[in-house]
Amino acid sequence: MAGVIRVLVVDDDPLVRAGLSMIIGGAPDLAVVGEVADGAEVPDAVRTHAPDVVLMDIRMPRVDGLAATSALRAVPGAPEVLVLTTFDIDQYVLRALRAGAGGFLLKDTPPAEIVAAIRRVAAGEATLSPTVTRQLITHVVATGGDGRRERAVGLLGTLSPRERDVALAVGQGRSNAEIAAELFMSVATVKAYVSRLLTKLDLNNRVQIALLVHDADLV
Repeated sequence: MAGVIRVLVVDDDPLVRAGLSMIIGGAPDLAVVGEVADGAEVPDAVRTHAPDVVLMDIRMPRVDGLAATSALRAVPGAPEVLVLTTFDIDQYVLRALRAGAGGFLLKDTPPAEIVAAIRRVAAGEATLSPTVTRQLITHVVATGGDGRRERAVGLLGTLSPRERDVALAVGQGRSNAEIAAELFMSVATVKAYVSRLLTKLDLNNRVQIALLVHDADLV
């Protein structure tokens, strides 16, 4: 299993689990190490199977994906979470991203894109597509308040000019390679800046950096 991305599939629909397992199993660098049907089963499954990425359904009967994601990502060394949804954006997906999910997939996403998204999340490149980013911005603006904007502006105000440049680029959905080219840095330097931002802003992943930038109304 060395070098293979370990994936845990969480969905209450056995057909969805079977389909995802088939897609993931077809990639030489991915492996499904476990399947569970409810968020309540996630903690034990993570301890047992040590996945790198958890594919998490949002709507499940006992413990939903939002609560399961929030609890999981609060634990040090937790795997990355990629949420699954039938709808391309709703309040539950946004809340899951704020809780620490690295991104989300529609259940009808083409197989090749599912595999690519898992690889990105596992590598810490949990970026959202431009279409998804625009939808998120619209939703954040529609549901945001002055208190959230003031908090975001205050946090971003603690950054150095270069850290702020990187944060804004993350908020625009840029990958590390794109940020490096745009800001004339090496990819390794960009990764270091992103890590510094996560620590300084007390955030979970780069998606939360993007949401903070959107909350501040800077993109």
